[in-house]
Amino acid sequence: MKKILIIEDDIDLQEGLSFALGTDGYVIETAGTLREASQKISVMELDGMILDCNLPDGNGFDFCRRIRENSSIPILMLTARDTELDEVKALELGVDDFMSKPFSVAVLKARLKRLLSRNEKASSLNSNGIRLDKKECRVYKAEEEIFLSKIEYRLLLYFMENPDQVLSKEQILERIWDSEGQFVDDNTVSVNIRRLRQKVEENPASPSYIKTVYGLGYIWKEM
Repeated sequence: MKKILIIEDDIDLQEGLSFALGTDGYVIETAGTLREASQKISVMELDGMILDCNLPDGNGFDFCRRIRENSSIPILMLTARDTELDEVKALELGVDDFMSKPFSVAVLKARLKRLLSRNEKASSLNSNGIRLDKKECRVYKAEEEIFLSKIEYRLLLYFMENPDQVLSKEQILERIWDSEGQFVDDNTVSVNIRRLRQKVEENPASPSYIKTVYGLGYIWKEM
């Protein structure tokens, strides 16, 4: 179930949204001030946020700016002022959607559902029967979890984010770091790619996904 934080000081609206979204299966948390919201965000794993533009201890614009320094959580902003300037400002600060009061609860539900779905897709990569969950840093093959080392995970992420592109060893060396913050060497790249093949390929001896392009590097082939 998705957990949503509603930051709204209008108690009637807060309770109405809580009830409406709760009936759709969302787990709802509420806050009437930015201070209260900050406290909840610091200790909770949230999937989305409904943020009022004006609150007793500050405005949603400044709050959104702070949130975006550390999080890409979907944010739907509410405002009592129907002005183009507010909407532009909100979008520039990283708000994902913007609604003016009064609004249709049915439309808000639809927009929230779209935002959460879009965010879920963005946090997951799927290719060749492999699913990589960037949010949880987990990898699944045919929906069974496979366990990778940190370097193997970074290699796979790099490949899946750049499908059908030849990646040279130099490019991989620039992208993949060891746990001490030093560049891994050329041989380490080859060793970890071989280990990664053992975990993701159907036939590691004759790889179909991570293919070697001799003299150039490696390529993740989408089948």
